[in-house]
Amino acid sequence: MPDQAPSLRVLVADDNPVVRAGLTALLGAHPGIRVVAEAPDGGRALVLAARHRPDVILLDARMPGTDGLTALPRLARLAPVLMVTYSTEPEVMTEAARRGATGYLVHGSFTTAELIDAVRATAATEMPPPAPVHSSPLPPPEPYEFPSHMQPRMAQSSKARFARATAFGRRPPDHRDFGLSSREVEVMDLIASGMNNRQIAATCFISEKTVKNHINRIFAKLHSASRSEAIAHWLGTAHQGRPA
Repeated sequence: MPDQAPSLRVLVADDNPVVRAGLTALLGAHPGIRVVAEAPDGGRALVLAARHRPDVILLDARMPGTDGLTALPRLARLAPVLMVTYSTEPEVMTEAARRGATGYLVHGSFTTAELIDAVRATAATEMPPPAPVHSSPLPPPEPYEFPSHMQPRMAQSSKARFARATAFGRRPPDHRDFGLSSREVEVMDLIASGMNNRQIAATCFISEKTVKNHINRIFAKLHSASRSEAIAHWLGTAHQGRPA
């Protein structure tokens, strides 16, 4: 039998541990892809990329410390970079392309299959020349366009971007709402998408304290003590046995 092709080696960089774990689990479940490192910020991503030499880097745009855009020019010299982020601002997309990103995905607007396809396409794409690390922040004279197979995937609005969708799977349409109010349903969907309290507050235009109050009521109704447990109940994956 011919030897199998080596697995694509992926580095995942995102400050949200739930998002990192979800992306790692999704990618690791598919043959031919292996996550070799995870980073919580751009600085750590640079260290790990130099150490592991991945075939693809999945990069969040906004992270504490060294953010994704700051680290992007140097990361793009080490491996093709696929942006996987919540940022939908056109200027962020333009700057990501200018600094060397190969493609751009927005959480909540792509399926698992599309993520896998994007990772494979990124690995097969010739890296564009990144801008110098200390380049001018001004955009290029003409807007950069990603290759057709890697165009930014966006929903139509901030609410539509996240409502009833997650980066790691979708809740069955007939799945019960556990008695949650419409606002609690929205908040729970955002929790399942991997968003933290600050991101939920910004998306729903409410305070973080209000988000915490909603989460307390949601956990009580879902009989859950943690985010991961609540997500499992919400997506219908809790207490599922192994297939025979």
